[in-house]
Amino acid sequence: MVTADRLTHRYGDRIALDGVSFDVAPGELFGVLGPNGGGKSTLFKILSTLMAPTSGDARIGPHSLARHPREIRRLLGVVFQSQSLDRKLTVQENCESQGHLFGVSGQTLAGRIREALHNLGLDDRRRDLVGTLSGGLQRRVEIAKALLHRPQVLLLDEPTTGLDPAARRELWQYLEQLRAAHQLTILVTTHILDEADRCDRLLLLHQGRIVTEGTPAALKSEIGGDVVLLRAHEPDELSHRLTERFAVLPRHADGVIRVEAPDGQRFLAQVIEAFPGRVYALEMHRPTLEDVFLDRTGATLES
Repeated sequence: MVTADRLTHRYGDRIALDGVSFDVAPGELFGVLGPNGGGKSTLFKILSTLMAPTSGDARIGPHSLARHPREIRRLLGVVFQSQSLDRKLTVQENCESQGHLFGVSGQTLAGRIREALHNLGLDDRRRDLVGTLSGGLQRRVEIAKALLHRPQVLLLDEPTTGLDPAARRELWQYLEQLRAAHQLTILVTTHILDEADRCDRLLLLHQGRIVTEGTPAALKSEIGGDVVLLRAHEPDELSHRLTERFAVLPRHADGVIRVEAPDGQRFLAQVIEAFPGRVYALEMHRPTLEDVFLDRTGATLES
């Protein structure tokens, strides 16, 4: 449903996207995960036709981004990171304005607004001014607007920005219901791990380049075993000693040493026995997407 072919974009001498290619199947919930400044928003702007790439192309449905941007816009529902709502209009008025932009009016528009607001739990809010709604409810209105022209693809750029954890969970539950009910293709950018874990497949993006791609489970299985975190007073020296003693390749930052081990509990016991008093705090967990990103790039999702 969505195909990117060697998308590249430059801002002067800086490369924001560097030959990015991927495919999104119809009905798939596809995530683009990466730190702020990694190229996610540039990719979003290109796919939503707000910006032309320096080189490369993309297809949404049968249409080329370079040759048929107008046709592509009719296939897209777009929810921006920054709000596009008029806070001085009601929920109903915001939806009516959006429908008119896409040539939908009359009873057709009225029925679609009723359906969208009902599905999003906004029936009793249609006469409320948008400026009086919570952040979570405003996000729901944004999605309702984006669905009124019956798009085939929904693009969401960091859709839970500014929402509390409960509102984030509710929004993602609705996205999953929406996808299941209408076989809607959803592409979402995020830097939040629990959101990325909900996607069917992920593209990890760093400094404008693809790091890796796959299902969340498959990406985490590439690391295998356990991730051990050690806090030491002299992390450089201990890292060197760990490599000599156990033939591991530690990474460390801010006094925390990170080691991948097939059996974390056994490794911890061996470290404590081999270097008594050198470690003052320790932690062990199964691999996360943060670990995958760190393993592939040497950077964190917060960098």
